[in-house]
Order: sequence, then C-alpha cells, then structure tokens
Amino acid sequence: MRFIAGPRQCGKTTIAKFHLHHTNCSNLYYNWDIRKTKSLFYVNNDFFYDDLITAPGDKKWLCFDEIHKMPKWKNLLKGYFDEFEGKTYFIITGSARLDLMKKSGDSLTGRYFLYKLFPLIYNEIETNRTILNPPVSARNFIETRLSTKSHKNTIDSLLEHSGFPEPFLKNNKIFLKKWRDDFTDRLIKDDLRDLTGIHDVEKVATLLELLPSKIGNPLSLNSMREDLGVSHTSIRSWLRSLELTYSVFTLSAYSKKITRSIKKEKKLYLFDWSRISDPALRFENYIACELLAQTAYWNEFSNDTFDLNYIRTKDGKETDFLITRSSVPWLLIECKYSETFIEKHHIIHSRMLGGIPVVQLSYNCNTVKKIDNTWQVPAERFL
Repeated sequence: MRFIAGPRQCGKTTIAKFHLHHTNCSNLYYNWDIRKTKSLFYVNNDFFYDDLITAPGDKKWLCFDEIHKMPKWKNLLKGYFDEFEGKTYFIITGSARLDLMKKSGDSLTGRYFLYKLFPLIYNEIETNRTILNPPVSARNFIETRLSTKSHKNTIDSLLEHSGFPEPFLKNNKIFLKKWRDDFTDRLIKDDLRDLTGIHDVEKVATLLELLPSKIGNPLSLNSMREDLGVSHTSIRSWLRSLELTYSVFTLSAYSKKITRSIKKEKKLYLFDWSRISDPALRFENYIACELLAQTAYWNEFSNDTFDLNYIRTKDGKETDFLITRSSVPWLLIECKYSETFIEKHHIIHSRMLGGIPVVQLSYNCNTVKKIDNTWQVPAERFL
C-alpha cells in the first residue's frame, strides 16, 4: 500500500484520481468522508469487489480516501490488503499525520510505504520537479541551486497566496479569504473533531488565530494558556492535534556541540503562511515550509536521514534553520527579509558544528555574495 498524507487541500485526492484515471481505474475511488461509502461498507464489508473484478487489467489501483477516520481503520486495511493483495495496489490518502498514528505492534507494519504531500514549493512551480536525490555535499547543493534561473514574481505569489494549489492558481485575494475561512471551518469541525474527539472546537479555532503572532520565537505554552484561559494540558493537547492534522509543524532546537544551547523549546510554523500578517515572519515561515518539504523528499528517495532543526543559545543568539544529514550537521540557513550582513554568531555556530556552510536567504536582495564559507543569496535564487 502507498500512504499519501499531508495538509487538507494540498492535492492528495487530485493526484490519486489522476493516477486512477490513467490506469483505467477511475471507478475504484472511495471517499470514507462520504456517507454513501460508509453505508455500502455497513451493508457489505467488501462493497468494492464487483468494481474491482470488472475493472480492466490484471492488477488494478484502488484508492481509499480519508479511511483513517473510520474506527479500527488499521485492522480494516490489514484485512483488505491480506485478502486482495494479489488483485490490487492500494492508495491510502488522508489529511492526518498517519506516521504519528503508528504505534508499536502496528497491524500494518510491513504492508505500506508512507509519502508526504506538502503545499507547492518554488522548485516544483518553476521546473515542474523537485530535487529528489540529495547532492554529494552541502556546498554542492548550494552551487547547484545558484546555477539555475530565478523569478521573483513566483516567490511573491507564493508569499501572498500560499502554496495550496487552489488559492495559488486563482491568484485572487478575495478568493483566498473565502477559501481560508472554509478551510478553517472544515479543519475544526471535521478533521479535529473526528480524529481527536475535541469538543471545545471554538477554543481551538481561537488558538489557530493566535498562532501567527507566535511564529519565529520559541513556543511558550504558558503564554498561550494565559491568553486563552485554559490549562497547560489543554494547550499541549490542542497543539498536538493541530500537528496531527497538518495544520502546523514544529522544529526542535539542536543542542549537540553548541555551548549554552537550549534543549527543550520548539518553534512552531504554519503550513498556510498566508495567515501571517508580518512580512518578515511570513517569509521565515515560508522558508521553513520549503526546507521541510525538501528534506522530506530526500528522506523518501535516499538512504540518508535528513532532519530540520534550529539553533538558539541561552543568550538569545539564533540561527533559523539547521539541516542535519544522518544526525551530522550539514547546512545552516538564516532568513532575513531585508539584505544585511551575516551576523557573527552564525559563523560561530558554523565553526562549532565542524565548519559547515552558512547561507543567508534574503527577500530584498539582488546579488549573491560569498565570503569564505558563507553565502548571502536572494531567496528565489536559492529556492
């Protein structure tokens, strides 16, 4: 089975249906959010069997969309896989962190591969591809990126309309607002309530409205607890639920080899960066999403393990992002909305981590500047 997980409205269903169409299996799509599919299931557990045997070809593709909202969905999929493995390939799509829903002794172990689909990133739009295979070195990665053409209007459109395909393609502020309102309603009322059992969904909606102001700084649960007048446990649970449903993601602080570093605080980012009004924070959040998507692709198409972290010391000196490769520091990246010099503490962090390269990405920057092991780069050139 192929699991495709990612934020609501980022294109999972579209891609699945596209693949089914091109393999003559369009009739083998079943959305478990729709009452008709559930009704057919309760009448006959193998309700799709007639469609399966009449579809052309020896081995067909079949898609179950949002099946993770069904009770005991893992056992259900295990049964289907074991019975029909010789007749069909399964595509399972869902707007939830299916990897976080996995537990030890999982009944699906060894029966699926998980792939993640994120909102659009710059490289996909401009070249219709992503860099799937990781380069030999971080320096090679930087030089490869700087050798390609860039278009500032693409990054402007992404920053303004988000990377979700529908509002990005519409390129209309009024549509974006209406889309975002509907997105929030469905996320809160459908996904969170169905997957987590949270009943006080209005407080979670208020939390979601509060989060854009928290971007860029270590997350203070106590501050949010005071803002909303709820318990620390509730805030932690709600944030976990927002992460489970791909509304937000968090980055941990990297502490090895960095003296006086913080160890426990996390930074939080939104998948829909268009919610953020401050242009500098929106830019940082957008870069975080770009890097998260790139490292996820590398993890899925290579033997290495890439992780995205940040660095912050107790005296407040921070580098926005650190990419590690197989747990070894690989590349430091700093975001600046306006062009400025690279601050000394980034170079100090680089030395502590073995002399890895430092790239400073700027939105308002026109030229590439290289000094020793540091680069100042226009964001669109690097992306």
